[in-house]
Amino acid sequence: MSYVDRVTHDAALYPTDRLGRAQKAAAEAGLDALLVSPGADLRYLTGYAAPPLERLTCLVLPVGADPFLVVPGLERPAALASPAGALDLDIVGWAETEDPYALIAGRLPAGAARVGLDNHMWAEKVLAFRAALPAAEQSLAGDVLRELRMRKSAAEVEALRRAGAAIDRVHARVGDWLRAGRTEREVGADIADAIIAEGHVRVDFVIVGSGPNAASPHHELSDRVIESGDVVVVDIGGTTADGYCSDETRTYCVGEPPAEFGRYYEVLERAQAAQLAAVRPGITCEALDAVGRDIITEAGYGEYFIHRTGHGIGLESHEEPYIVAGNTLPLEPGMAFSIEPGIYLPGAHGARIEDIVVCGENAGDAMNLRPHGLVRL
Repeated sequence: MSYVDRVTHDAALYPTDRLGRAQKAAAEAGLDALLVSPGADLRYLTGYAAPPLERLTCLVLPVGADPFLVVPGLERPAALASPAGALDLDIVGWAETEDPYALIAGRLPAGAARVGLDNHMWAEKVLAFRAALPAAEQSLAGDVLRELRMRKSAAEVEALRRAGAAIDRVHARVGDWLRAGRTEREVGADIADAIIAEGHVRVDFVIVGSGPNAASPHHELSDRVIESGDVVVVDIGGTTADGYCSDETRTYCVGEPPAEFGRYYEVLERAQAAQLAAVRPGITCEALDAVGRDIITEAGYGEYFIHRTGHGIGLESHEEPYIVAGNTLPLEPGMAFSIEPGIYLPGAHGARIEDIVVCGENAGDAMNLRPHGLVRL
């Protein structure tokens, strides 16, 4: 990708109106300001992937006043070079001997009584803001910002599609590394290298769960040697240069699987297919969870489906909306999430099938296009 293309994608992914939209949403929530530290919220609002440091970096969005970004003086050139530098945003560098919390408190409008702090702000910074703004009530900025971030723009959907295609290419190569006699850790190292080679800038996770480890949904890696007849769950994901994440699970078998596994894998495949087909505007998150869970339960495996159906995805691997019982949120166009039912028999084996899906105007739009059937190696 050329530099010109890079700028074009940044402009589409990080439009200039997000600061104003966040200020408007804060006002509607009864807040006087949002204080946003490094992380997904800051990148969403400005395009700046600021490093999380002990020195304070904070985007300040006062209601009824101009926003500004406070950064350590030595980080100001990087902030200016990021997409944030192209915004109508005052980027204020603070010197080593200055108090950035007092600086921000002094620039907030007089009488700021309620401030929303970034959900992932470090505790030491939260407490420093409490000391600098003793009269202000603190609440979570995420309650405001999640409403903006949940509904992806067309540019964000294309970024997720690129991430999905990149992780598809990794799964297409798993057969090159996954075989009897190798350890999960050895296979995982090859997969991690491929995640970078196929278009990501960061590996977020690599799960290679073989044999009885396949029954542990978040097993990750171990020194267990893969054996003939092992079922292997491979769940992998990373972050692209755009900042958007991938996440995909496929289940493999080295040789012939156990008889019981074949029976429940057919149930799992049918459940996931039904959930993919059920994605549409208006269906609630809990109803979508129930579509697959009911199929698995009716087949006698309900107690072995031990996690939610899915999680939202975007600038974070896990974000709103969550596809889980009790979440009555109706899906809307632009919402992106995983569909990943699983069946896990403790001490024996397990399976999961996962795709990222975006809710479209009438149906789901899959970001992952690999086959769903058991892959025999």
